[in-house]
Amino acid sequence: MIQILSNYGGLLLAAMGQTLLLALCGLFFACILGLIFGLLSVVKNRACNIVAVIFVDAIRGVPMIVLAYFVYFGIPYLFNTILGMRGVTLTALQAGTACLALNCGAYMAEIIRAGIESVDKGQMEAARSLGLPYWRSMRRVVLPQAIRTMIPSIINQFIITLKDTSILSVIGFPELVNTAKNVNGIVMRSFEVWGIVGIMYLIVITALSVLAKKVERRLNRGRE
Repeated sequence: MIQILSNYGGLLLAAMGQTLLLALCGLFFACILGLIFGLLSVVKNRACNIVAVIFVDAIRGVPMIVLAYFVYFGIPYLFNTILGMRGVTLTALQAGTACLALNCGAYMAEIIRAGIESVDKGQMEAARSLGLPYWRSMRRVVLPQAIRTMIPSIINQFIITLKDTSILSVIGFPELVNTAKNVNGIVMRSFEVWGIVGIMYLIVITALSVLAKKVERRLNRGRE
């Protein structure tokens, strides 16, 4: 392991940086999608509720590897062949970000919906009785309280998203697993290479788990 780290440690660390970059990009857009569809799921409008349910159920019902292939190969094929728009391609980073954003966004929508519903309904009623419109009441009264509940779950979802980046090695993105495959192809030491990769994931995910617990404890102290 020491010899592999001395020769390829920098390459593996760079790949971990790419993994974190992909996870952060995916989570950023997932939060936007999650907020949109989370709000659609709680408004008193049947059509909006149906749209949110269809999005969440459709994305969560498709394996992520299928979603990755669909975005990376299917979307360009749709534009180039079916719609006749030539030259449309997606880089591995773009396709990976879109795939993670869709997959994580469906779960974020449920996290946001649950966070909003955890706020006492009297808060919204009180804001509306003071003359605030619905969306302003949601933005200024309900969401600030809901975020306190959602933050630990969002951090946990980031951990899950970080692990899901390993699936995107199938579309050639140079994240940690894909790079480890190439390194193992050179040194032919599967036990050592994948042991190093496992330890790297364990260190990062453990640090994020500790952060999530600290944030949760601090938020719980604030409620006491």
